[in-house]
Amino acid sequence: MEQGYEDAISHITSLISTYPPPFIYIHDPATPHLAALAVRASLDRLRESSDIRIRYAAVDAISCFNPRLLYDTVLNALAEWEPEWDQGCSNWSGPSEQRFNESLDGFLHGLQAVQASFMSPNGQIDGKGKARENTVTDEDIRLVILVERAERLKESMHDILVPLSRLRELSRTEVTLILLSDVSWEHIKPPLGAAPDPYYIDIGPLSKQAILRRLEVLFPTFHDTQVPGDQTYDPALRPLYAHFVSTLYGICSPYITDPNELAYIAASQWPGFVRPILDEHERRVDEHQQARMEEEDGIEPHGEEEVFVELRPPTEDVRIRLMRLFTPLITAALDTLYPRLSFANAWAKANVPPTNLLSIPPRQLPSIPIHKLEDQDSQATLKSLPRMAKFILVASFIASNNPAKTDMRMFGRGRDERKKRRGGSPRKMSAKSTAVKIPQRQLGPMAFPLDRMVAILGVLLEENDADYRPPAPEYTIPGEYTEMEISRITVFSQVMELSASHLLYRTSPHDRLEMSPTFKCGIGFDAALGLARDIAVPLHDLLWDPV
Repeated sequence: MEQGYEDAISHITSLISTYPPPFIYIHDPATPHLAALAVRASLDRLRESSDIRIRYAAVDAISCFNPRLLYDTVLNALAEWEPEWDQGCSNWSGPSEQRFNESLDGFLHGLQAVQASFMSPNGQIDGKGKARENTVTDEDIRLVILVERAERLKESMHDILVPLSRLRELSRTEVTLILLSDVSWEHIKPPLGAAPDPYYIDIGPLSKQAILRRLEVLFPTFHDTQVPGDQTYDPALRPLYAHFVSTLYGICSPYITDPNELAYIAASQWPGFVRPILDEHERRVDEHQQARMEEEDGIEPHGEEEVFVELRPPTEDVRIRLMRLFTPLITAALDTLYPRLSFANAWAKANVPPTNLLSIPPRQLPSIPIHKLEDQDSQATLKSLPRMAKFILVASFIASNNPAKTDMRMFGRGRDERKKRRGGSPRKMSAKSTAVKIPQRQLGPMAFPLDRMVAILGVLLEENDADYRPPAPEYTIPGEYTEMEISRITVFSQVMELSASHLLYRTSPHDRLEMSPTFKCGIGFDAALGLARDIAVPLHDLLWDPV
């Protein structure tokens, strides 16, 4: 857990166990989540092995987004108190049953009460029911508060950032505040020097050796949880796994160096990478079984005795062949899995190498086909959309690709009387003209206001959805039913859901309420054409530049 953080953890451990400063700031711009795990592990060891009584609270500034949540979480952790459902999920209130979360002053009294609870004499209860044998002094008790993602404090609780940095001075307790963030202190510190300068610890990016050690440590963890009979993480393959993660790091390191992300990609590639080796091993097992049966004249032995054949690591030549074959697959997995366009299990199942790959001569080895899953996932997502959402996406695609001045010609009149381009033939250019107009589909989608899209949606519903509507005899005026449909809250909620799914992109700011919001269509022509076919909309006839 602490590979690559040995120096920083040794520094923090020495400080906390000897003369802890009141305020420590840890800056890790690359992997702050791993640094937080390392700091927690070091504090756990200090709490268990140190002669000095240490209690610490680790909180996340994202989940503790207001002062009351921060105060309760810190005091519960320091007092080792877990709210229970049967007791009303009450927070720790000390022997006086006092509430410490109503203000900063109450929080300071809560820290003093926590420290006093650790200094109880013989027989008194300490914390959550732990009895102390001897009375301890306040010099023997040290409280540590670790705040992860501390940059959020400036956004959500900027008014308590100064009191937190002076917590020991205000509470008169042996408390140390540790702020951990990927943002430097210069960017979040309060103005005018209101907060004291912290003891600054700067953690650099992990080295290649530290990252590879972290990835290699995951191998026995995977082996302990594997399915019985599955040799994907057999101990004999550990040397090959070390070479594999080294190659994977060389491919992915120009783009990502987070060990968690690299481990996620490795988990998707390793089962397919060792599949040819396991196929070769199964073939050798079958050969030994066949040879044994031939030696016994075809008579099988009594009982079900299995033939044991040791799984051998591949030779250097086989390893190089596999690395050369799987390098394009690792690159494709990086493009798909790092932005989470798919997940590792689906990628591993979709990209299984051919059977008995090692039995094919090296010069006849085919390249492993890469089955990208983002297209399949997006098509399945679009197919599962409600009918109204499909109409909205088609109307948005039309609004993003047609100029606004063509709406009257394309949708202003009835279906049989519209004046529109016929036949889809390109417009003639004059002999003197040298500029060539690029179709809008090649320039990308244009932004459109929401009311324009709703108007196009009304035309599409009126002309292509009449046969699917439920009976509504109360609407007698032509177009009245469509007018009611496009004004329902369902349409606008569908727009918000499509925007959250990145099928529509909002281009206008969220705080501008005086203007109609503007969007861009987030699907391509093929996806829009598939949706148009599902709802029987002639998309080619409705585009100003169909080719």
